[in-house]
Amino acid sequence: MPPKRSTCPIASTLDLIGDRWTLLIVRDIMFFDKHRFEEFLDSPEGISTNILANRLKLLEELGLVTKQPYSNHSRRMSYHLTEKGESLRTLLKAITRWGLKHLPDTEIPREE
Repeated sequence: MPPKRSTCPIASTLDLIGDRWTLLIVRDIMFFDKHRFEEFLDSPEGISTNILANRLKLLEELGLVTKQPYSNHSRRMSYHLTEKGESLRTLLKAITRWGLKHLPDTEIPREE
């Protein structure tokens, strides 16, 4: 875990999930049923492979996701939210409501 800047719960939470990609990966698992590396790469925000690998590893270290092989190939992993990861649902819904209300030209994404 990265070092904390302070004991403030907001600052401490942002230290863990406040970068531009982590919550989008959680969003993709939670709302768009994405579980595989290639599926995350298809998201419209365009995450790079090295950043995605780093964030998935971080999410696993934080206990927000688990990974498990999905084929006979040992390097092909499927990622799923843990109970701790699933507990971010309320936060993500609140961010969605706030964005829809206060940011022009936003909408709930529709995955193809």
